[in-house]
Amino acid sequence: MSDAIKHECGIAMVRMLKPLQYYKDKYGTAFYGLNKMYLLMEKQHNRGQDGAGLASIKFNVPPGTRYISRIRSNEDQPIQDIFDQINGRLNSLNIEFPDKIDDVQWQLNNAPYIGNLYLGHVRYGTFGKNSIESVHPFLRQSNWMHKCLIVAGNFNMTNSKRLFNDLVDIGQHPKEMTDTVTVMEKIGHFIDDEVAKLYDKIKKEFGVTKKEASPMIEERINIKKILKKSAKNWDGGYAMAGLLGHGDAFVLRDPSGIRPAFYYADDEFVVVASERPAIQTVFNVALNNVKEIDRGHALIIKRGGKISMVKIKEPLPNKACSFERIYFSRGSDADIYTERKNLGKLVFPQIAEKIKGDLKNTVFSYIPNTAETSFYGLREAAVDFLNVQKTDAILKGRRSLSAEKVTEILAEIPRFEKLAIKDAKLRTFIADDTSRDDLVAHIYDVTYGIVKPTDNLVIIDDSIVRGTTLKKSIIRILDRLNPKKIIVVSSAPQIRYPDCYGIDMAKLGDFIAFRAALELLKQTNQEHIIKEVYVNCLSQKHLEDMELKNEVKAIYDQFTDEQISDKIADMLKTPEINAEVEIIFQSVDNLHIACPNHPGDWYFTGDYPTPGGNRVVNDAFINFYEGSDKRAY
Repeated sequence: MSDAIKHECGIAMVRMLKPLQYYKDKYGTAFYGLNKMYLLMEKQHNRGQDGAGLASIKFNVPPGTRYISRIRSNEDQPIQDIFDQINGRLNSLNIEFPDKIDDVQWQLNNAPYIGNLYLGHVRYGTFGKNSIESVHPFLRQSNWMHKCLIVAGNFNMTNSKRLFNDLVDIGQHPKEMTDTVTVMEKIGHFIDDEVAKLYDKIKKEFGVTKKEASPMIEERINIKKILKKSAKNWDGGYAMAGLLGHGDAFVLRDPSGIRPAFYYADDEFVVVASERPAIQTVFNVALNNVKEIDRGHALIIKRGGKISMVKIKEPLPNKACSFERIYFSRGSDADIYTERKNLGKLVFPQIAEKIKGDLKNTVFSYIPNTAETSFYGLREAAVDFLNVQKTDAILKGRRSLSAEKVTEILAEIPRFEKLAIKDAKLRTFIADDTSRDDLVAHIYDVTYGIVKPTDNLVIIDDSIVRGTTLKKSIIRILDRLNPKKIIVVSSAPQIRYPDCYGIDMAKLGDFIAFRAALELLKQTNQEHIIKEVYVNCLSQKHLEDMELKNEVKAIYDQFTDEQISDKIADMLKTPEINAEVEIIFQSVDNLHIACPNHPGDWYFTGDYPTPGGNRVVNDAFINFYEGSDKRAY
């Protein structure tokens, strides 16, 4: 993506189902689970580079032993940093106690981070905060093991203010009004409540002491009931993972399936991750053995090893995020690879129309790196298109064509080149805007000597959000190749609306499609619609979420997709650009054909899967209209 989108977190969980001695005997180390966590997190590095964290829980250690370890980092290479620190601690123990290297129980009692249960997280910061306090996992501590709670997730709640007020209403005094804190404290409250009720019941029934009651509470604590109460008012997209100090674990997924969560279980491990290929690669398992956590369900792993999938909230229609398929998730997933290729194939007919079928004078390329797979699909479609042209030419002239001419027709191939090369070493370190813009214009290098002045240059990107890098860098650099026309193709539709479920696309004014629609309203003397939308958004402020509708759709309703695309092209073409500039976007219909199992498309269509989404988009428009830079969620 030429304009990088911030924030799309990833989670990883490993539960060791056997005693640690088993892994020592079979795999040569009791740290086998920790090694797997490192790989799981690195394989999801694409999801978060602002911070990383890891927590572990030990089973069967005596009181007075530190049984929870947690480490977090917000350094430039956070995953590497936390595991460098872990390895440093472990290596120092090996040096100090060389005779204990093979003593698994001693390691369990004395070495940090070794454990039976692990939770890891890679993070993008939604609010621009990158302090260590904002890095997951979060820890809620207690001297009672079953009241200790560790939480990490890939989520945003649209109604954090309501959740905060809910906590206040039940007597709490939360330290922050962030969705992570409110979610953790809500779960923690109902854990406390469940533990207290269980103790009273067990004491009355068995007459035991608190010490004797503790293991009985751990066995009986009802994670399903706790999550149902905790999640009652949640509105958002979430894959929420939690560990209780005594060893129960859960991963809860939102009812619309917005945020992804996959798991694998055998007799040695239960593994959870945000991406399927991470599990496949790290544990060397087949695709069909990795399952998806059901919408509105929680995968619960009890301390004793029992695994269950239980319904927490009533599942809603599937609205799994399509941006996962277009951009965020690793393209090594079998289905995602096919879907991205199909996105390239399906957009080709629009390209063929723009170039009037002239493949001979067209060069195709892509913007590295996530658009590469779509480019392969585009290439297949172009080859098929040219083969039809070849067949028609041969059939029409079959009586008059010479052998040489037939050979010439058959030898023609589409022109596919790698033209844009990102200079990963370049950093825009100068503060003043003019100097920074000049540096941005050089972030990409281009391959010279391939494009002719008579050529169309078609370059595919996976999506276009703000258009800033296109305008200030890519189109300028491509224009140096002196093509007749530059056609920028987005394998995704126009991004028109904020996302509020985990992706950091919060402000309407950032989207070039939104700015283009406003320009068109002004050009067509329909500026009054802007004020009307603002008034309508204000009028809904007092309504309940279920009564809300997306008022911002009216901004786009006056124009076709093509009109907005043409206006975007006008806005991206600066006076110094000599080539014609045209923009092509994928259609929403073709997006759904390419990604049939991930129909979530609210950032393209404004059709939000939860009521809170409509409140967010209306609030985002109010902020834009009033010139406020604050976020709508």
